[in-house]
Amino acid sequence: MADAIVSAVVERVATIIEDKIRYEVNLVKGVKKELQKLSKKLNTIRKVLDDAEKKAVNDQSVKSWLKELENTTYEMDDILDEWNYSLLKHKLEDSAEPEHEQKIGCSFIPCSCLSFKEISFRRDIAKKIEHVNATLDQILNEKDDFNFVISMPAPESHREPTTSSIDFKNVYGSDIYKKRDDIVGNMMHNGGDTQILSIVGTGGLGKTTLAQLIFSDPQFDKDWLKIWVCVSEPFIVSKVAKDIVNSVGKETVSPDADQLDPVLQKLKASVLGKKFLLVLDDVWSEDRDKWQPLKINLEYGAPGSKILVTTRNERVAKRMGTSDDDIYHPKELNPEECWSLLRATSLEGKSEKECGKFEDVGKKIARKCKGLPLAAIVLGRLLQFKDLEGWEHVDKSEIWQLENAKVDLFPHLVLSYNDLSPTLKRCFSYCAVYPKDHRIHAETVIEEWMAQGYLGSDSGNGELELKGRENLKNLAMRCLFQDIKKNESGEQIEWCKMHDIVHDFALFLRKNDDKERSCQVCDSSLFSHVQEYRSVLWDYKPPVDERDKSFQVCNCMKSLRVLRINRCIPVGIETLIHLRWLEVRDVALSRDDLEIICRLYFLQSLILSRCKLTEIPREIENLDELRHLDLRWNKELKELSESMCKLVKLRNLFLEGCSLEVIPQEIGNLVKLRELDLSWNEEIKELPESICSLVELQILKIQHTDINCLPEALGELSNLRTLKLCPFKVGSEYNKLGFLKKLGRCLSGSLLLKIHLSSMSEMVELVEDARQKQLEIPLQKLKTLKISFKDIMNKMEQSSSSSSSSSSKWIDLVEALVPHYRLKMMAIEGYKGSRLPDFMSSPLNFIKKIHLIALSEVSSLPAMGKLPFLEILNIQGVEQLKVVGREFLGIGSSSVAFPKLSFLSFVLFSQWEEWEDITEEEDESADISIMPCLTRLSIYLCGSLKKLPNRLLRKSSSLSLLDISGSSELVKTYGEDKEGSSWRSIS
Repeated sequence: MADAIVSAVVERVATIIEDKIRYEVNLVKGVKKELQKLSKKLNTIRKVLDDAEKKAVNDQSVKSWLKELENTTYEMDDILDEWNYSLLKHKLEDSAEPEHEQKIGCSFIPCSCLSFKEISFRRDIAKKIEHVNATLDQILNEKDDFNFVISMPAPESHREPTTSSIDFKNVYGSDIYKKRDDIVGNMMHNGGDTQILSIVGTGGLGKTTLAQLIFSDPQFDKDWLKIWVCVSEPFIVSKVAKDIVNSVGKETVSPDADQLDPVLQKLKASVLGKKFLLVLDDVWSEDRDKWQPLKINLEYGAPGSKILVTTRNERVAKRMGTSDDDIYHPKELNPEECWSLLRATSLEGKSEKECGKFEDVGKKIARKCKGLPLAAIVLGRLLQFKDLEGWEHVDKSEIWQLENAKVDLFPHLVLSYNDLSPTLKRCFSYCAVYPKDHRIHAETVIEEWMAQGYLGSDSGNGELELKGRENLKNLAMRCLFQDIKKNESGEQIEWCKMHDIVHDFALFLRKNDDKERSCQVCDSSLFSHVQEYRSVLWDYKPPVDERDKSFQVCNCMKSLRVLRINRCIPVGIETLIHLRWLEVRDVALSRDDLEIICRLYFLQSLILSRCKLTEIPREIENLDELRHLDLRWNKELKELSESMCKLVKLRNLFLEGCSLEVIPQEIGNLVKLRELDLSWNEEIKELPESICSLVELQILKIQHTDINCLPEALGELSNLRTLKLCPFKVGSEYNKLGFLKKLGRCLSGSLLLKIHLSSMSEMVELVEDARQKQLEIPLQKLKTLKISFKDIMNKMEQSSSSSSSSSSKWIDLVEALVPHYRLKMMAIEGYKGSRLPDFMSSPLNFIKKIHLIALSEVSSLPAMGKLPFLEILNIQGVEQLKVVGREFLGIGSSSVAFPKLSFLSFVLFSQWEEWEDITEEEDESADISIMPCLTRLSIYLCGSLKKLPNRLLRKSSSLSLLDISGSSELVKTYGEDKEGSSWRSIS
């Protein structure tokens, strides 16, 4: 795990040396030589780190050696920070002097005008580097005692080979049998080419057990050639091929045969023309080239042959040719199933009475397993010979603290861990910094990895963020994360969790039993967090007594890279000069607090959310390494300082929920900005033209602002892929509808159009714009479309707009704006056509929710009952409609009206008098179904409606809530007592 920080420091040191050579500048006497020695030692150590990290899992002395290396490397990184900090501080204090206007970099340049204090500081730096070199000498000497190997061949699997044999009485869980039936059913219903299916899951989840159940299914006993091969690592093609041939038994292969082609020929002959079931258990290799020769020859089997793969890595499944529909993920056991398995393992042969003594504590222990069958078996074996007191001890212990559990359980996870690159190992184990069951935010953990230096040095081109996302995806594909939630496009992970057992393993990897290091001031948990993660949550109340040292930053915290603060700012935070990531939430910050934070010059991410900020100090421009700035929900923040627009390395700027009124023109200086969130700033009325200079901008959020018109050049930003709009206003004083053509690539799944109509000619132009092919394409990407019409025509225009020709224009406009049938939700407000468009009764429609509001001219409803997926229908403010006819149901001689509708609402139908009922024949027909899923019917403010359709509502068998209010004629018909017999007779 130390490889990540060692690599980062080696890179930093190399840059210093190269810079000095390039500029032919002499370093402080002897420092250049010391740096070169240090770089050489670190590079020597790097060569054995892969082997050292594998051995450290089971060898505490190696683990301690690695921890010492890591601490020493961080110490060197801190020294380089101190040097840069001194130069930056010197520059800022003396910025008026011309000689200080040169570019700042890490430098050991002696200068005759330097003060004695500066010369002394530089000598101190040189001595610190000598000290690090001396420590590295000792680490190098100890390295030889461990006999590390410089380059390792592909690691042999430490797992015992599996077999197809299974003891059914030890198989627990309903899901595993359901998965078996699903997979076997899938296999039996798919003939044709050889089908490849995969079972994917973390170690110990029961993948092999599920494969054994399938292999033992009676449906494969007759006319099937059954082959079981445990693959594991390394994936040697000739060995796998030999195992298949030897399992079939038709051909023989000499154990020492090393030529691949003859073995493959025998493999082909073994399966030729035979329908086979081949299980390849525990596959690790992602190398498609290794799999291809086997796959080609296995295809000589009979049509309908099956290959079943078990793996921990979904990428392996896909590389082997498994389609998404043929990948299966076993579920965890529920708590009761977990207890049953643990009890069967630990209390075998005991009577029910004896078992009863252990049940309460046993169920608590079973919950520790978090549904992992292997954990239940391992803990069951551990408990087998313990008395009740021993069980209670296990209940109170963490799994990583139980020696026997570690020995039996963690090796299954070590296999996955050893398969990771050094960087991935570091990123994975860092996630133990979060509490168990914590929802990990993808962007946050990637920023923290960057802050820790795990992803390398930042070149400013966004490469590190991409690398971080790839790492997260890699860990998720290996099932080291679960409960994955992706973004709207389904391309990127947004949130994830760690299984508790996996979390225990990561904690075990980070835990250091070094008793020599301790702090007399801080509590042990804070100190260990600093040592193990260089990350801390500061959650202390302000002290009553100023002499209380617990409120102050301790010396042991000086190496922190990541800091979260709750409640209040600690005294001495300005000394944490190595901080890269700082989060302060829900803490009222004074101007002095902000100025102190602005002295943490190496900050890359700064989150100051809900901190009651009223202004941003000029000093923020000192944070020129800042990449991520989050100022969300500072409601009293009304303007941005120009100095903030000097943060030219800034990539993410979050200003959601502030009270900004104007966005400064200088925002165009943030040329590296990739994401800008201005949502919920309700006073912003326009965007500056300079925002179109942000050529790297990918995400822009401006919903819930009062922006009337977007800059036309915004559509020219080629990298913009997500635009969260406020209502997109269309009209003579706003944007043209055609402007959406330019924004098509970055429209998200929903769009709210506010169309301001000042004339009928404008409506004709809108229809023409909407019918353009270039506009139709972006509209087809939408899942949700809301259209609100605001009529601002003069009286003459309004009188002409009520004619039949204008009604057809309204219909044409809406039909042009809704050009496809894949919308899931649609809302229309202020529509003035006399009827609704035809697509609202098309059985080809996928729509689930429809909201129709303020339909002033609509006099009838179309056959909306034909919509096969409609679940919610809400219609409000219909002024001209008098009758809801039977055509609304859209039924024929044999059909279902509104097959999915669960909620139907009519509100403010001012002239509605009749809701036509179905006929007696339709009522009695078993071939006709009316609203079978309807559970709630609401009728509000429909004062003229005299009667409800009794037969229709009785036919709606699921109706459980009839919600009627403000309908006086219905009260006259059925009485005021809603519980009376008249009302009850309706349904």
